[in-house]
Amino acid sequence: MSGPAFTLPAALRALVRRLPEAPPAHALALALNLALARGILRRDALEPLEGRVIRIEARDALSGACLQYSRGRFAAGRPPADATIRAALADFVALGLRREDPDTLFFTRRLVIEGDTDLGLVAKNALDAADWPPLALRLMRLLGGGDGAASPPR
Repeated sequence: MSGPAFTLPAALRALVRRLPEAPPAHALALALNLALARGILRRDALEPLEGRVIRIEARDALSGACLQYSRGRFAAGRPPADATIRAALADFVALGLRREDPDTLFFTRRLVIEGDTDLGLVAKNALDAADWPPLALRLMRLLGGGDGAASPPR
């Protein structure tokens, strides 16, 4: 698949750039904890993240969030991050929808992992293995500019 088909509008990018990091980090931690509670994410796959800080950055949104995994839960973390995972928002959405292979994005440098690469790969693989429910997939399609129709698995 070629590059991202969706980017945030300029006005929304400008707004996101002005926001403090804490609100998106808390929202992302809440979403990931819900995924843990519902069995979408596997706790055993996340054990290597214990006590570590991962930063997720959406390049086109010029925004990021630090998350710490501790005692089986995610929380907003504080920099510096042990590892940073960076991609365009559309690439993150494509990963969630399984429209893109994470290894392909990684080797084409559309998905970048900096810092403790092994730790970043653990996080990437845990998210890739998630079995997202239909509602989450529909929201990702809408966010990614898709039509909401079912997409073929990769």
